[in-house]
Amino acid sequence: MIIMQKRNLLIMWIANFFVAASATMVLPFISLYIETFDSFSDAYVQRWSGFIFGITFLVAFFVSPLWGRFGDKFGRKKILLITGYGIALSIFLMSFINSVEGLFILRMFMGVVTGFIPTSMALISAQTEKEIAGKVLGTLQMGTVSGGLFGPLLGGLLADSVGFTYTFFITGIVISLATTFVLFGIKEVTVKENQAKEPKRTMKEVIQYVLADRILVMVMVASLIVQTANFSIQPQLALYAGQLLTTENIAFLAGLAFSVTGLGNLIATRFWGSQGDRVGHARILLICLIIGGIFFLPQAFVTNIWQLVILRFIFGMAIGGIIPCATAYIRQAVPVSMQGEVLGYNQSFRFLGNVVGPVTGGIAAGIAGISSVFYMSSLLFFAAALMLFLILKAHARKLNIKKSISVNE
Repeated sequence: MIIMQKRNLLIMWIANFFVAASATMVLPFISLYIETFDSFSDAYVQRWSGFIFGITFLVAFFVSPLWGRFGDKFGRKKILLITGYGIALSIFLMSFINSVEGLFILRMFMGVVTGFIPTSMALISAQTEKEIAGKVLGTLQMGTVSGGLFGPLLGGLLADSVGFTYTFFITGIVISLATTFVLFGIKEVTVKENQAKEPKRTMKEVIQYVLADRILVMVMVASLIVQTANFSIQPQLALYAGQLLTTENIAFLAGLAFSVTGLGNLIATRFWGSQGDRVGHARILLICLIIGGIFFLPQAFVTNIWQLVILRFIFGMAIGGIIPCATAYIRQAVPVSMQGEVLGYNQSFRFLGNVVGPVTGGIAAGIAGISSVFYMSSLLFFAAALMLFLILKAHARKLNIKKSISVNE
């Protein structure tokens, strides 16, 4: 059983790496690819680059809970295969597209089938004991983070080496192979727990269950905030780095300043998950939110690029525990029969942050300058930490009252 669980974890780590990479690898050259279709104005290319990138996450925001629900009902491995081959097909077809509208539609379809990662989390979560859920899910999250971190790099290297068309073609083939690896390598099992068989709930009942748990709601809000903060500065980061530099390699150093956050996240995510297993995932989530805000705010006051790089690395380490601890808390608080759907809602909040972040960051930068983006996002971190602290305090008070009543009885 243990050997099979480790094998499943390794296979899903590899598959999540390639799927996460596919979602971000188009970033370095999406505007360049659009320019190959026809002679467009710069404004047209910039506008459609944003639309084409954002539509995947916007559609995924609505669809992710449905894939989670289908996985709970019909089996998570089946959903992994449907979404994995679906993503591969959408990317493969992009190599044959020669119009902006066609690329937009395929990225929209990619959003429809972007249920692979939350379903993989649900599958591994269901076969993991609650006591080690944070450590295991933190390890799995490393695959997702690694893919998102190296995706733009791999996409840029492939585009320079073989061209845009073959980049999509090769990526589609690789994701198909990773999904086939899941087909033959994964065996779906569920850890048996000492509880009565859970009745099947409707989507409305699942939402009511989530809303009834204020800690669970805040866990999802934290997922939204970390993505919003991360992506709020992304469109402006190259400009911000340019203000700190007098050298010519602005693009490289701006890319380093952004990617180093993912590197810090990668290093720390398993550690935070293990600490959550030890002291409680909600507590670690609170600590990560506070530290995240502390190290995000000073980025507004840096005077050289290396100060920014160091602060963003530490910030990445600070927020490394938010996703695994959020997932592990859901593993502990939610019955196995509906975990996939709830994880889908959590993933939807993350996708929403991917869309809201660049929009709000762009508006704030346009009104009050790029530094204001750091102020805004830091405030979000501290506000979320305060709300979670008050909720945890109220929950602890309620538990103490129940204990005193039971003792008196």
